[in-house]
Order: sequence, then structure tokens, then C-alpha cells
Amino acid sequence: MLRLLLVVLALSGLSHAAAAQEMTARFGSGATPFLVRSTTDVAIIRPVMERFAALNPEIAITYEQWGSNGLFDQSRAECRDGTPGADAVLSSAVQQMVWLVNAACAQPYRSAETAALPATRRWRDELWGVTIEPAVIAYNKRLLPVDEVPRSRFALLDALRERPQVFHNRIATYDIAESGLGFLFAYSDSLEATTFGGLLEGFARVDAVATCCSAEIISGVANGRYVMAYNVLGSYVANANEPDVGMILPEDYTLLLSRGYMIPKGAARADIAARLLDYLLGPEAQRLLVQAGLVTEMDDTEPALAVSARRYIALSPTLLVARDANRRTLLLQFWSDTFRQAAFP
Repeated sequence: MLRLLLVVLALSGLSHAAAAQEMTARFGSGATPFLVRSTTDVAIIRPVMERFAALNPEIAITYEQWGSNGLFDQSRAECRDGTPGADAVLSSAVQQMVWLVNAACAQPYRSAETAALPATRRWRDELWGVTIEPAVIAYNKRLLPVDEVPRSRFALLDALRERPQVFHNRIATYDIAESGLGFLFAYSDSLEATTFGGLLEGFARVDAVATCCSAEIISGVANGRYVMAYNVLGSYVANANEPDVGMILPEDYTLLLSRGYMIPKGAARADIAARLLDYLLGPEAQRLLVQAGLVTEMDDTEPALAVSARRYIALSPTLLVARDANRRTLLLQFWSDTFRQAAFP
């Protein structure tokens, strides 16, 4: 059965939201404060933020790194209470961002850069997708020869049935109850794939492991704790720079995520938030995002992913269904019914 690794935040006196804030970095030393809250790791986005700060020396940027669920809770509370908060929010859990926009928690902006985005990466001129990142299968090159790596979900199902001893307790995926991104990928899989139920059952048979965080999963693949990881974000695999970790873009279909950028309605420096958005969508920042692994150029992947296999997670009202309480409860119940929750290994 699936073993859920529980991460306990036992820091007394901290609120849930405060515990979800993972790290803070500062860029620039100007007189004008500007607060960005994001789920993107500081280490990955640092070159982009450093360059933006250099181009805007009057700004002092505070960049807070959050978990997706905590960032959503904090943003929703500030919107509800009308309290000051972030000037810009950037999250990979785009279903939560769509919910915030639909709840009138954002303010609109339009420019040549935002207008040039495809419809899948722009909604109501209040939410914009600034990255392109695939959900991949990561694997340990030492433990799994490349010709034995499943290149589709159908091949993965076959491998789990035919070689359970190889994968027993050594496949990792996101815990969808703890990770907003993991829930989004699972929800998208449940709509897209006839293999979804079979995969969950297959993972259960080999005692797969679910956890909250990309870094923990990738580290586990690199050190041999896991042979393989399913539906992990490709940008984090690329940035880990682990020579023993390879990744596959599933050939049946690959989910493609664009992190959602929002200017909260209470932003004190909405003008700077708009300036940062235009910069992120511009050619210089996009080159830096490619170098950071946050933008994947599909035709440059090896081998290139077929156009028919690309499934963009569109920023649209359809994602509100993922936040629907009944749908969410059903998916989480399916998850818990299929897998037994265990304590620490």
C-alpha cells in the first residue's frame, strides 16, 4: 500500500500560514519596497529576480517562497479581510489561482506582452502563465537502464505488473492531499487518462511512496532510494543537476504547466507588479527562464514531444472544478480508498 511520508511542522507559536512560508530572499537595495510571494524555489528563480532588480535600482524586492496550499490560504485570507499583502503572487497550483481570480482577489492589467500570450496562458487579463513546464517521469540511470524506462503510462502499468520486485517501495509521487501541484496533476490525469485508476492500483501493489515536495522526491531518485518518480515537475529535475537522474516526457501525453502570475487587488505596488510581469514575459527573462528550466522548448526536447501528446493545463474556469468541494472530496476519497496511509517508514 502507498506509504505517505508525513512532514510535521512543530514550531510552536507559528500559524499555519507562517509555517508554510519556507524561505525569504532579498534583491536590490532601493527605497521602494516590493513583495513577491511564490511557490518557485528561490535558488531557481534567483537569476531572473537579480536581473530585474538590477534594471530597477529604486526597488527593494522581498521574495517569499511558500508551499502552494499555504500561499493560497494566505492570499485568500488577505483578499477576504482586505488586509495588505503581496504585490505579486506566482504559483504552480494554478487551480488555486483561478479560484482567487474568480473570487475577485486580483486586479486586471493589459499590455502588448500579455496580449501576445496564447489563450491557454491568459484569463480575464487577471491571470497569466509565465512558464512552460512538463510533468515527467524521473528515473535513476544507474538502477534502470534507459531501454527499460517506461515511456508511457501504458508501459508503466506493464512494468509494474511484470517486474513488481524492481519497483517495490521504490516509486515516488506527490501526496495530493499535501501538495496543491500534486492535486492538480492528479486531477488532470483523472480527466485525461483511462490509465488513472490502474496506475493508482499499481502503485498500491508495489508500496509506492507519496510525499509533498519535488526536492525530496528528486533527491530520493538521485541517491537510489527511489528507482522512479511519477508526475514530478521537469523544471525541478533539470535544476537538480543530478547526473544519475534522467527524465522522460510520457509519449501518450505530457501535462504542461504554466505557473500563474496574479496582481492582488490590494497590492500596494501594482505598478511594479505589472512591470515585473512584462519583464517575465519579455525575451530576456524568457531566455533566463529557459536556462533555469522553467521554460521548456518542446521542439528541443530529446526526442521532441509530438504535438498531439502535449496537454497544456489551460488557465480557464474549467480549473474551478478542481476546487469544487464535492469533486475534491471524491478524488481524495478515491486516493485514500486505494491506498493505506502509513506513518513514518
